[in-house]
Amino acid sequence: MLLKRFIFSVPWKLLLAPWQQVDWWLLALTVGTTIFGSISIRSAELNQGITDWWQHWLFGGVGLALAFFLSLCRYDFLLRWHWLTYAFTNISLIAVMLAGISAKGAQRWISVAGFNLQPSEFAKVGMIITLAALLQSRSAGKIPSVLRALLVTAVPWVLVFAQPDLGTSLVFGAITLGMLYWGNVNPGWLILLISPIVAVVLFNVYLPAWCIWAVAMGAIALATMPWRWLSAVGAIGINFLAGELGHILWGLLKDYQKDRIILFLDPEKDPLGGGYHLIQSRIAIGSGQLWGQGLYQGTQTQLNFIPEQHTDFIFSAVGEEWGFIGCLVLLFIFWLICLRLVLIAQSAKDDFGSLLVIGVFSMIVFQVIVNISMTIGLAPVTGIPLPWMSYGRSALLTNWIAIGIVQSVANHRPKRKGRGT
Repeated sequence: MLLKRFIFSVPWKLLLAPWQQVDWWLLALTVGTTIFGSISIRSAELNQGITDWWQHWLFGGVGLALAFFLSLCRYDFLLRWHWLTYAFTNISLIAVMLAGISAKGAQRWISVAGFNLQPSEFAKVGMIITLAALLQSRSAGKIPSVLRALLVTAVPWVLVFAQPDLGTSLVFGAITLGMLYWGNVNPGWLILLISPIVAVVLFNVYLPAWCIWAVAMGAIALATMPWRWLSAVGAIGINFLAGELGHILWGLLKDYQKDRIILFLDPEKDPLGGGYHLIQSRIAIGSGQLWGQGLYQGTQTQLNFIPEQHTDFIFSAVGEEWGFIGCLVLLFIFWLICLRLVLIAQSAKDDFGSLLVIGVFSMIVFQVIVNISMTIGLAPVTGIPLPWMSYGRSALLTNWIAIGIVQSVANHRPKRKGRGT
């Protein structure tokens, strides 16, 4: 009775007034995914003697508090300080190279107050802020604006790639392409940007297709670029040269990165080495069948057949213990999160806010698609975590900071009619 009186006596309307425009659906979906992630992480660690799952709860709570705080702040201040954000992003990445902690063939972490933080994760948000500031001032419909955005992106991308962190560098590319598209870039230019990558693949798979692709890129350049014929010849030449360039870049990759890229096509070539993760992950997901084996009941998960399953391969635990239905529910939740992000981007009060949200959208969509694809054998293992699900303190905080910025955009939209002023 006393509790009931207390609940009805609290001026909830007054307390929630500062967050009146916050997207509560988005907040509920991300909180629910974080909780589900904690449960799945605990299941994956149950028989390993590891208790990292409680840190997922702890950092999830810290991230939620940050999101509430950021939603109160006007996101406009990020526009005024975007070059400082960009400078801090690059300095932190350089610091990793000079004084970072190495593990598993990569130097990606810095020790702060006893915790290992990964600056490349936070660099994703830094890049989103910088690109949003550049594209809101100059439309991506002009080539100088596109080149400016690409040049700014190139610096942190090179620093991340050199760690080496192939997965995060790919996320940088996805964020850039998504924000350029939303900034009204010509779609043909985006195709031309990614065309060398496609050319490298076709060169090593089927030479006639590589030739046809190069000619097609010349036709796109002819139709969309200034200095039409010169651009067409340049596009064809770049795609013809991409094959040889691919060999050079291939030589820069570490051996384990090469294995990750190749073995997803046929993991049985090295079943006890580079292909082990993929084989065991597919077995786990397949054994879940329709309804799953039940929480803490998955044989692959509980018998530790998948090394470090609580990080990048957490989806295999979901598939085994929650089954096909559980996987569909998780995918539907991610779809709803992305839908809410697009709706907020469309209703933002200015281009800067809209671009910020689309940057977050691009980051989340790419990570979800690549992570789930790699666990079922449709993409190489690239070390990209599943948002709010995979264990990783830096990744979790980064996603919550991104949501906090999105909620700031939502919270400072023009008030809806009938909700007061």
